[in-house]
Amino acid sequence: MAKNELACVYAALILVDDDVAVTGEKIQTILKAANVDVEPYWPGLFAKALEGINVKDLITSIGSGAGSGPAAGPAAASAAAPAAAEKKEEAKKEESDNESDDDMGFGLFE
Repeated sequence: MAKNELACVYAALILVDDDVAVTGEKIQTILKAANVDVEPYWPGLFAKALEGINVKDLITSIGSGAGSGPAAGPAAASAAAPAAAEKKEEAKKEESDNESDDDMGFGLFE
């Protein structure tokens, strides 16, 4: 990631953590205080991108997408259990079918 982008991300996170509105001017103020020079369009670009987004909620919901994370754990496990049992039954059925073929002399390796 480019230095300009990373610096703006950190500045925006500082503002969000302090419950301050994220604006281009405030991002630029933090960057100047940290002696970080960025292209002049980056602070405004990041402020516009974060406009109307609750960054704290965004950060806390990372990893809880569809099918992953702790929220899907028990539901996914209970849904997977019948499927696993079904596969075991199919394997047993195939195995018993193969045994009956062997008993009649129709084995694969005879």
